Amino acid sequence: PFDLFFRNSIFVAIAHTAGQVLTSAMAAYAFARLKFPGRDKLFTLYLGTLMIPAQVTIIPNFILMRDFHWVDSYWALIVPNLFSTFGTFLLRQFFKTIPTELEDAAKIDGAGHFSIFTQVILPLSGPALATLAIFVFLGSWNSFLWPLIVTNSIEMRTVPVGLRVFQGQYTTNYPLMMAAASMALVPILIIYVIGQKYFIR
Repeated sequence: PFDLFFRNSIFVAIAHTAGQVLTSAMAAYAFARLKFPGRDKLFTLYLGTLMIPAQVTIIPNFILMRDFHWVDSYWALIVPNLFSTFGTFLLRQFFKTIPTELEDAAKIDGAGHFSIFTQVILPLSGPALATLAIFVFLGSWNSFLWPLIVTNSIEMRTVPVGLRVFQGQYTTNYPLMMAAASMALVPILIIYVIGQKYFIR
């Protein structure tokens, strides 16, 4: 059921992209604009998590999904990847390039942090947000190991895992597998074409 794999991948990739862009943008705004004790030390500690290989967290994450009874569900495919240290770092560096005078003018007009974030910072951060969205969508669409571990039924498989259906123990249906692999490239090409001008900027 390749159409089912395709729908699963589309849904999971869109949810990942929306979730990571939102959480990364909020965290980046806090680290770039808000002043609170220990902010820089906390951010350094946060960046330190980039040195932890993703493979190390697979077993703890799976145990967590099992305890939540989320194995073989969309929750297990989506929730563990809603947060990104790299995305927070990327957007923080971009937010710091936005002139603080714009934020001061918004404060004079009576805007709070939420209004500044949604009406000043985010509209000026289109290229950075689009770049992060492209990276997240590509990573989610091509993800193989985590969906393979947390899904048991064929109804929850995504495209990279579903491509294995065409490969049996003794034979491989190469024509169908190559056709499916070619179809799997289409969303990636569409996303890149749409976001290309932002990505270049």
